[in-house]
Amino acid sequence: MIGSLNSLIEITFFAGMVCSICFAMVLLLINIPRTEYTARLRISKNLIALCFLACATVFWFTIHNSGLPGFERFATMMMVVITAVSVSALTYSLINLLDENYYSMDGFKMTIGAIAILSIVLAQLMIKGPSKAANIVVILYIIVHAVQCVVHTVLFLRTFKKSREKLANYYDEDENHKLKWIHFCFWIMLLADSFVLVYLLLPPRSTAIYAIWYCLFMLYFTSNYISFLSSHKIMLDAFAHSALSGEDLKKMPLRQKKIQENRDKALTQEGDARDKEFASLEKSIARWVAEKRYREYDKSREQIAEELNTTKELLQLYFALRVGVDFRTWRTNLRVEDAKQLLLEDKNSSVQVVAEISGFSDRSNFHRQFTKIVGCSPKEWRETDGHPVNQE
Repeated sequence: MIGSLNSLIEITFFAGMVCSICFAMVLLLINIPRTEYTARLRISKNLIALCFLACATVFWFTIHNSGLPGFERFATMMMVVITAVSVSALTYSLINLLDENYYSMDGFKMTIGAIAILSIVLAQLMIKGPSKAANIVVILYIIVHAVQCVVHTVLFLRTFKKSREKLANYYDEDENHKLKWIHFCFWIMLLADSFVLVYLLLPPRSTAIYAIWYCLFMLYFTSNYISFLSSHKIMLDAFAHSALSGEDLKKMPLRQKKIQENRDKALTQEGDARDKEFASLEKSIARWVAEKRYREYDKSREQIAEELNTTKELLQLYFALRVGVDFRTWRTNLRVEDAKQLLLEDKNSSVQVVAEISGFSDRSNFHRQFTKIVGCSPKEWRETDGHPVNQE
């Protein structure tokens, strides 16, 4: 019976090792263009891949010691090690995607270093056989791991809330769904981590079941992460905007401040050349507005920049330095002003039709933006002929 149980655990751990290696190789082979704003994404991707390779190593180490007395308990504790490593690395990667200032690389190195030392000590003591020292390390490991989860949860929630605010402030369209997978994956990861502690109290065969469940989690996480890579620009553009516009200059580390200062210095030196580019861009924007091109909501930023005979970087810089708001906010105001006129000119058209004509693809977003800017709902604006009570 014990032999068959050991074989079952070995099979599931072997499957875990293969899955971890495959997922790691897929992530490492994905190429991300090197730009100013993709550094964090590359770090995150590579760290997740290394995390999976570390998990594969622990899976292999466990199988290698399958002949140990009490192998079932040893395998369960190695699963705790795998989840501890995963939670630390994946949490850091997700937080780093959102805001690198909340969880520093030094903090991560200290955390992963402590986990590695405790894991090595734990494995060596368990290989030597049952002892009081081994039991103490097991208890210490579980306590440290629990504290780690609490700290990571607090850090993640703070970062996620701040990131949603940045995304909402930067884009006029509702793009928060781009972050939902990060939020969901984090809670699934914590759930997986909680399960492994519960499995310590369950019969040994449960370890094999958990190993399979953990493989499914890695598959889910990796597939979502790869899917995210194709749309990462939406999030990175929004989070990079504060750096371009100087909004977060006081919060930047010293190295980032120097980069910003050098950029500002370079802009000053360019002087006349930049003014000429901005003057040309202003004329293009005036024509673009006159043609009501702002009503088109199915175009990317690159396409809009091309229509204005400029680049998306220069367009973003122009609005940050000359207009004082980002392009999306400016365009939203144009759309709302357009909608205000349409609501009064044609009262037979539905609010939904007016929203679509003025450039809003989502009715709820139109209602939210209109109310925020005008101070009343589209319906109230129309019913009062543009003179709502709360504006008098």
